Amino acid sequence: MKVTILTVAFNAEATISKAIESVINQTYDNIEYIIIDGASTDNTVKICEGYLERFNALSGRNMQIISEPDKGMYDALNKGARLAHGEIVGQINADDYYEPDAVRAMVDLYEREKFDLAWGSLNVIKPDGGFVKHAKLPKYKLFWSTLHWCHPAAFARREILLEYPYPLINWHDDFDFATRLYVEGKKLATTDKIISNFTVGGYSTKESFKAVRRRISDIYGIYRKYGMSRLHYLERWLFELAKYVKIK
Repeated sequence: MKVTILTVAFNAEATISKAIESVINQTYDNIEYIIIDGASTDNTVKICEGYLERFNALSGRNMQIISEPDKGMYDALNKGARLAHGEIVGQINADDYYEPDAVRAMVDLYEREKFDLAWGSLNVIKPDGGFVKHAKLPKYKLFWSTLHWCHPAAFARREILLEYPYPLINWHDDFDFATRLYVEGKKLATTDKIISNFTVGGYSTKESFKAVRRRISDIYGIYRKYGMSRLHYLERWLFELAKYVKIK
Protein backbone atom coordinates (compact mmCIF):
# COMPACT_ATOMS: atom_id res chain seq x y z
CA MET A 1 0.00 0.00 0.00
CA LYS A 2 1.33 3.41 -0.96
CA VAL A 3 1.57 6.07 1.75
CA THR A 4 2.01 9.76 1.00
CA ILE A 5 3.87 12.03 3.40
CA LEU A 6 3.43 15.80 3.11
CA THR A 7 5.80 18.43 4.48
CA VAL A 8 4.92 22.10 4.25
CA ALA A 9 7.88 24.46 4.35
CA PHE A 10 8.63 28.17 4.25
CA ASN A 11 12.12 29.49 4.99
CA ALA A 12 12.88 26.29 6.91
CA GLU A 13 16.55 25.87 6.00
CA ALA A 14 17.54 25.33 9.63
CA THR A 15 15.24 22.34 10.23
CA ILE A 16 14.05 20.81 6.95
CA SER A 17 16.94 18.32 6.68
CA LYS A 18 15.93 16.55 9.90
CA ALA A 19 12.35 16.19 8.67
CA ILE A 20 13.51 14.77 5.32
CA GLU A 21 16.01 12.41 6.95
CA SER A 22 13.24 11.06 9.16
CA VAL A 23 11.21 10.15 6.08
CA ILE A 24 14.24 8.61 4.37
CA ASN A 25 14.89 6.46 7.45
CA GLN A 26 11.40 4.95 7.59
CA THR A 27 11.27 1.16 7.87
CA TYR A 28 8.30 1.12 5.48
CA ASP A 29 9.24 1.29 1.80
CA ASN A 30 6.24 2.31 -0.32
CA ILE A 31 6.34 6.05 0.35
CA GLU A 32 5.55 9.03 -1.83
CA TYR A 33 7.02 12.20 -0.30
CA ILE A 34 5.75 15.63 -1.36
CA ILE A 35 7.33 18.82 -0.05
CA ILE A 36 5.14 21.88 -0.59
CA ASP A 37 7.25 25.01 -0.24
CA GLY A 38 5.64 28.44 -0.08
CA ALA A 39 8.25 30.16 -2.30
CA SER A 40 10.96 30.33 0.35
CA THR A 41 13.56 33.08 0.06
CA ASP A 42 16.30 31.15 1.87
CA ASN A 43 18.01 27.85 0.96
CA THR A 44 15.05 25.59 1.81
CA VAL A 45 14.36 24.49 -1.77
CA LYS A 46 18.05 23.97 -2.54
CA ILE A 47 18.40 21.76 0.54
CA CYS A 48 15.34 19.73 -0.47
CA GLU A 49 16.61 19.31 -4.03
CA GLY A 50 19.84 17.93 -2.59
CA TYR A 51 17.88 14.91 -1.33
CA LEU A 52 16.01 14.09 -4.54
CA GLU A 53 18.48 11.63 -6.08
CA ARG A 54 19.12 9.85 -2.79
CA PHE A 55 15.42 9.55 -1.96
CA ASN A 56 14.30 8.41 -5.40
CA ALA A 57 17.04 5.77 -5.53
CA LEU A 58 15.45 3.96 -2.59
CA SER A 59 13.19 1.02 -3.36
CA GLY A 60 9.52 2.01 -3.46
CA ARG A 61 10.25 5.68 -2.83
CA ASN A 62 9.32 8.80 -4.77
CA MET A 63 9.95 12.44 -3.83
CA GLN A 64 8.80 15.66 -5.42
CA ILE A 65 9.12 19.32 -4.52
CA ILE A 66 6.65 22.09 -5.33
CA SER A 67 7.67 25.67 -4.62
CA GLU A 68 5.15 28.45 -5.24
CA PRO A 69 3.25 31.06 -3.23
CA ASP A 70 0.36 29.79 -1.14
CA LYS A 71 -2.07 31.04 1.49
CA GLY A 72 -0.33 29.35 4.39
CA MET A 73 0.22 25.91 5.88
CA TYR A 74 -3.30 24.53 5.51
CA ASP A 75 -3.68 25.79 1.96
CA ALA A 76 -0.43 23.98 1.18
CA LEU A 77 -1.67 20.80 2.88
CA ASN A 78 -4.88 20.93 0.83
CA LYS A 79 -2.73 21.25 -2.28
CA GLY A 80 -0.62 18.29 -1.18
CA ALA A 81 -3.70 16.13 -0.65
CA ARG A 82 -4.80 16.85 -4.23
CA LEU A 83 -1.38 15.77 -5.50
CA ALA A 84 -1.14 12.66 -3.33
CA HIS A 85 -1.48 9.11 -4.63
CA GLY A 86 -1.21 7.25 -1.32
CA GLU A 87 -4.17 5.50 0.26
CA ILE A 88 -3.33 7.23 3.52
CA VAL A 89 -1.55 10.55 3.96
CA GLY A 90 0.68 11.72 6.82
CA GLN A 91 1.66 15.30 7.50
CA ILE A 92 4.95 16.18 9.19
CA ASN A 93 6.00 19.78 9.73
CA ALA A 94 9.34 21.09 8.46
CA ASP A 95 10.60 21.58 12.02
CA ASP A 96 9.39 18.20 13.32
CA TYR A 97 10.44 14.64 12.52
CA TYR A 98 9.15 11.06 12.54
CA GLU A 99 10.23 8.07 14.56
CA PRO A 100 11.82 5.47 12.21
CA ASP A 101 8.87 3.07 12.36
CA ALA A 102 6.15 5.74 12.27
CA VAL A 103 4.76 4.92 8.83
CA ARG A 104 4.88 1.17 9.45
CA ALA A 105 2.97 1.64 12.72
CA MET A 106 0.26 3.72 11.04
CA VAL A 107 -0.06 1.29 8.13
CA ASP A 108 -0.50 -1.57 10.61
CA LEU A 109 -3.15 0.46 12.45
CA TYR A 110 -4.93 1.22 9.17
CA GLU A 111 -4.95 -2.44 8.18
CA ARG A 112 -6.56 -3.29 11.52
CA GLU A 113 -8.96 -0.37 11.90
CA LYS A 114 -9.59 0.97 8.36
CA PHE A 115 -9.68 4.42 9.89
CA ASP A 116 -10.63 7.69 8.21
CA LEU A 117 -8.32 9.59 10.56
CA ALA A 118 -5.83 8.31 13.13
CA TRP A 119 -3.00 9.69 15.18
CA GLY A 120 -0.33 8.50 17.55
CA SER A 121 1.41 9.97 20.54
CA LEU A 122 3.78 12.89 20.22
CA ASN A 123 7.15 13.50 21.83
CA VAL A 124 7.27 17.21 22.70
CA ILE A 125 10.88 18.41 22.71
CA LYS A 126 11.85 21.43 24.80
CA PRO A 127 15.29 22.97 25.42
CA ASP A 128 15.06 21.87 29.06
CA GLY A 129 13.58 18.44 28.46
CA GLY A 130 10.11 17.58 27.21
CA PHE A 131 7.11 15.32 27.66
CA VAL A 132 4.90 12.90 25.76
CA LYS A 133 1.48 14.02 24.57
CA HIS A 134 -0.54 10.82 24.57
CA ALA A 135 -3.04 10.09 21.82
CA LYS A 136 -6.50 9.12 23.06
CA LEU A 137 -10.13 9.14 21.97
CA PRO A 138 -12.78 10.20 24.49
CA LYS A 139 -15.65 7.90 25.40
CA TYR A 140 -18.08 10.82 25.51
CA LYS A 141 -18.56 13.87 23.29
CA LEU A 142 -18.23 16.22 26.29
CA PHE A 143 -14.59 15.15 26.70
CA TRP A 144 -13.51 15.74 23.10
CA SER A 145 -10.49 18.03 23.38
CA THR A 146 -7.20 19.12 21.88
CA LEU A 147 -5.62 17.51 24.94
CA HIS A 148 -5.04 14.21 23.12
CA TRP A 149 -5.06 15.43 19.49
CA CYS A 150 -1.61 15.25 17.83
CA HIS A 151 -1.64 16.70 14.31
CA PRO A 152 2.07 16.02 13.50
CA ALA A 153 1.37 12.37 14.31
CA ALA A 154 -1.84 12.13 12.26
CA PHE A 155 -2.62 10.12 9.12
CA ALA A 156 -5.87 10.26 7.14
CA ARG A 157 -7.33 8.55 4.12
CA ARG A 158 -6.66 10.63 1.02
CA GLU A 159 -10.37 10.59 0.11
CA ILE A 160 -11.22 12.09 3.49
CA LEU A 161 -8.72 14.91 3.01
CA LEU A 162 -10.28 15.66 -0.37
CA GLU A 163 -13.85 15.49 0.95
CA TYR A 164 -13.06 17.54 4.07
CA PRO A 165 -10.33 20.05 3.12
CA TYR A 166 -8.93 22.33 5.79
CA PRO A 167 -11.27 25.35 5.96
CA LEU A 168 -8.51 28.02 5.91
CA ILE A 169 -9.95 29.94 8.87
CA ASN A 170 -7.05 30.14 11.32
CA TRP A 171 -4.07 28.26 12.76
CA HIS A 172 -6.39 25.69 14.33
CA ASP A 173 -7.79 24.31 11.07
CA ASP A 174 -6.37 20.90 11.98
CA PHE A 175 -8.55 20.70 15.09
CA ASP A 176 -11.55 21.94 13.09
CA PHE A 177 -10.91 19.10 10.62
CA ALA A 178 -10.59 16.45 13.34
CA THR A 179 -13.63 17.76 15.23
CA ARG A 180 -15.80 17.71 12.13
CA LEU A 181 -14.88 14.10 11.45
CA TYR A 182 -15.54 13.18 15.07
CA VAL A 183 -18.97 14.85 15.12
CA GLU A 184 -19.96 13.31 11.77
CA GLY A 185 -19.16 9.84 13.03
CA LYS A 186 -16.18 9.05 10.82
CA LYS A 187 -13.87 6.23 11.84
CA LEU A 188 -11.20 7.61 14.18
CA ALA A 189 -8.42 5.61 15.80
CA THR A 190 -5.35 6.21 17.93
CA THR A 191 -2.20 4.44 19.01
CA ASP A 192 -0.17 5.30 22.10
CA LYS A 193 3.00 4.56 20.15
CA ILE A 194 5.16 7.67 19.67
CA ILE A 195 4.92 8.58 15.99
CA SER A 196 6.47 12.05 15.78
CA ASN A 197 8.73 14.48 17.56
CA PHE A 198 7.42 18.02 17.92
CA THR A 199 9.97 20.77 18.51
CA VAL A 200 8.78 23.58 20.75
CA GLY A 201 9.30 26.90 19.03
CA GLY A 202 6.58 27.06 16.36
CA TYR A 203 3.53 29.30 16.19
CA SER A 204 1.64 27.51 18.94
CA THR A 205 4.55 27.65 21.40
CA LYS A 206 5.85 31.22 20.95
CA GLU A 207 2.98 33.09 22.49
CA SER A 208 2.10 36.00 24.70
CA PHE A 209 -0.79 35.67 27.09
CA LYS A 210 -2.83 37.74 24.61
CA ALA A 211 -2.18 35.09 21.98
CA VAL A 212 -3.25 32.37 24.42
CA ARG A 213 -6.55 34.19 24.94
CA ARG A 214 -7.03 34.36 21.18
CA ARG A 215 -6.37 30.64 20.87
CA ILE A 216 -8.93 29.91 23.58
CA SER A 217 -11.47 31.94 21.62
CA ASP A 218 -10.61 30.26 18.32
CA ILE A 219 -10.78 26.71 19.64
CA TYR A 220 -13.89 27.33 21.72
CA GLY A 221 -15.42 28.65 18.50
CA ILE A 222 -14.74 25.28 16.88
CA TYR A 223 -16.53 23.48 19.71
CA ARG A 224 -19.56 25.71 19.35
CA LYS A 225 -19.49 25.48 15.55
CA TYR A 226 -20.09 21.74 15.87
CA GLY A 227 -22.73 22.02 18.60
CA MET A 228 -20.60 21.06 21.57
CA SER A 229 -21.19 22.09 25.19
CA ARG A 230 -20.47 25.58 26.52
CA LEU A 231 -18.57 23.81 29.30
CA HIS A 232 -15.71 23.60 26.83
CA TYR A 233 -15.04 27.28 27.51
CA LEU A 234 -13.93 26.39 31.06
CA GLU A 235 -12.02 23.37 29.75
CA ARG A 236 -10.18 25.63 27.31
CA TRP A 237 -9.09 28.05 29.99
CA LEU A 238 -7.86 25.32 32.32
CA PHE A 239 -6.00 23.45 29.59
CA GLU A 240 -4.47 26.48 27.89
CA LEU A 241 -3.32 28.05 31.15
CA ALA A 242 -1.70 24.77 32.16
CA LYS A 243 -0.05 24.51 28.75
CA TYR A 244 1.14 28.14 28.93
CA VAL A 245 2.84 27.51 32.25
CA LYS A 246 4.28 24.16 31.08
CA ILE A 247 5.73 25.57 27.86
CA LYS A 248 7.15 28.61 29.58
